Amino acid sequence: MSDCRHIVFAHANGFPAGTYRTLFDAWRATGFTVHALPKFGHDPRFPVTSNWPHLRDQLIHFTLHEVGGPAHLVGHSLGGYLSLMAAARRPDLAASLVLLDSPVLSGWKARAVQFGKAAGIGERLSPGHVSKRRRQHWPSAQAAFEHFAAKPAFARWAPGVLRDYIACGVEPDDKGQRLSFDRTVETAIYNSLPHHLDRVLRRHPLQCPMAFVRGSASDEAKRVGMGATERLTQGRVSVIDGSHLFPLERPAETAAEVTRWITALRAIRT
Repeated sequence: MSDCRHIVFAHANGFPAGTYRTLFDAWRATGFTVHALPKFGHDPRFPVTSNWPHLRDQLIHFTLHEVGGPAHLVGHSLGGYLSLMAAARRPDLAASLVLLDSPVLSGWKARAVQFGKAAGIGERLSPGHVSKRRRQHWPSAQAAFEHFAAKPAFARWAPGVLRDYIACGVEPDDKGQRLSFDRTVETAIYNSLPHHLDRVLRRHPLQCPMAFVRGSASDEAKRVGMGATERLTQGRVSVIDGSHLFPLERPAETAAEVTRWITALRAIRT
């Protein structure tokens, strides 16, 4: 695995893989082959259920089909959790693991999520209450672009990234253009956040080295806490200026930092 040059990337919830084109291009320029499933949760063979076992299997299936062997698993938010679960379930497919702002939920916070899901109030503990009302139709792709460009969170994205999001994130329908990432799927993913990662990792301890990159202003990292992640990575944590969406705000810096971690993790593995 020391000479593995494959990256399998898993996207954040609601942002199809094409949104990360700038990031992928930077990796390809350094000699990596980049593989990315376009959208999680939209294949009926891999439905969204509590704790995301089928989404994990979708990533495993994709890796087997695209690479057929070990790859560096890199994931942002949702994609980081799926990469972690895939590496635990199929260690033969994980040369290394880099999570981008996917802090591992554990302890009482995990139990609170478990209780919320069981009580039917999980949506209050997740962004699902926002995504279920997300606007999903526009008269044209340009109108969609202007809608998102006016929002502060999207205004922080690197040049060209919002155009990439529009290219893969909206599609024609009988009303003009609609979100290609179904908001009901996005909401279901948010509302079924895994609460069992401690148990998974006790049963299937990671066999590959792992690193974590967080955004300096990430609300998610602050909300979840970094204790479990620090333990899992053995302190291999770094920070990039930006929010939870820093891979879209600073794709060149993110690509360089992930490459640095892959090189460091490769040395540990060998």
